[in-house]
Amino acid sequence: MSVHPTGLNQIRTAKLQRLKSLSPTVKMFSFGDKECSNAKPGQFLMLWIPGVDEIPLSILDTDRNGEVSVAVKNVGDATRALHCKKVGDVIGVRGPFGNSFTIRGNRLLMVGGGTGIAPLLFLVKRMVPRAAKTTFVMGAKTKDELLFMSELERLGKKRVHLIASTEDGSCGTTGFCTEPLEEILAKEKFDTVYACGPEKMMLRVLELARSHRTPLQASLERIMKCGIGLCGSCTTGKYRVCTEGPVFNSRQLKEMKGDFGFFKRDRYGRRIPLD
Repeated sequence: MSVHPTGLNQIRTAKLQRLKSLSPTVKMFSFGDKECSNAKPGQFLMLWIPGVDEIPLSILDTDRNGEVSVAVKNVGDATRALHCKKVGDVIGVRGPFGNSFTIRGNRLLMVGGGTGIAPLLFLVKRMVPRAAKTTFVMGAKTKDELLFMSELERLGKKRVHLIASTEDGSCGTTGFCTEPLEEILAKEKFDTVYACGPEKMMLRVLELARSHRTPLQASLERIMKCGIGLCGSCTTGKYRVCTEGPVFNSRQLKEMKGDFGFFKRDRYGRRIPLD
């Protein structure tokens, strides 16, 4: 379980410094925050949109000057309001919260879908100086929704092998990103698989990793009201995603059988089927 210093849970105000459109539905938001600039890949923050809501977001990147970046898809009232913000507008921040990815071995496989690519990109950037060989499988519905592809292609010059797939065939292989993954795992041995994206995708990644006896670390996304383990809104199986996660290993995911990949909780705590 993660232990959060009291100061990390105190809301702090910050001004948006940079905004960038990443796709027709996703924007990057950058702001200054000393505490979150010390975050590790896999951790998340709680971002408050004044007068609207507070939402959990995976951290995309940080720098030495204290800038923090997140990638946000426009999917609801809170994210819609955030997408309307401009440089100089004020937001609120808490965190960083949760655990982080652990680098194990030198032959690593990343599997990311949609905005789930964001924390994996953060991880890859931190790993490049260690010269680990990394295969990165990314997927989206269309070419326009493949995030951070140019950044990953640049990192490809530093021992990152990129494989893209789209459901409509507009870029890379046609279909889900788990389809080339099956062939990759059959041909090559990896020390660890890292995954983040739609939960049904990650359930399939878990099945493939287990069949090839490869350890997996997966980052889960859930509705979170508090971010510190009090409200229980993010409970999955016996785990609270905000404190015991958001990164879980193969054994923990197996213990979530019946929940992971099948159900989530709504804002009222009711179990509802995953799309």
